[in-house]
Amino acid sequence: MPDGAMTDFDHYLSGELSEAGHRLAQRVYYEDTDFSGVVYHARYLHFLERGRTDYLRLLGVEQGSLILEEDREGLVFVVHRMEIDFRLPARMDDILTILTATEKAGGAKMILNQEIRRGEQLLIAARVIIAVINAAGRPRRLPEGLAARFLARAGRVAGAH
Repeated sequence: MPDGAMTDFDHYLSGELSEAGHRLAQRVYYEDTDFSGVVYHARYLHFLERGRTDYLRLLGVEQGSLILEEDREGLVFVVHRMEIDFRLPARMDDILTILTATEKAGGAKMILNQEIRRGEQLLIAARVIIAVINAAGRPRRLPEGLAARFLARAGRVAGAH
């Protein structure tokens, strides 16, 4: 198997893609909570990052190789802005679903809408603006082929802004 090729197990761990975006299940562990057993607010950023990373992975985007392989200029995604609505708390042992969908992909940015749900309950709604930069940290255009992969999964998750 070539380096970087995803196995069936890799796909299983990375959640699932649909026309509406990406879905990833995660369990809340003790390490995610504060002394009361409620998820500490900063841990939600970890869950959202895992959702975005596995969304990219299933779209065939290996972030680590983009800076080396995209072209000589390099390509890096960085969070530029994040708006988060904390609606309900998650607790230890909850099974969470992280939903990620593309709102915009083009120019030098992408906008992703994300939710964290427990069953049907919306816990977190986030809108994430991703800057596209080169290896030197300067803005660069998202290549059209890559933008098309994101736009193929365009949609708004229900509770997004």
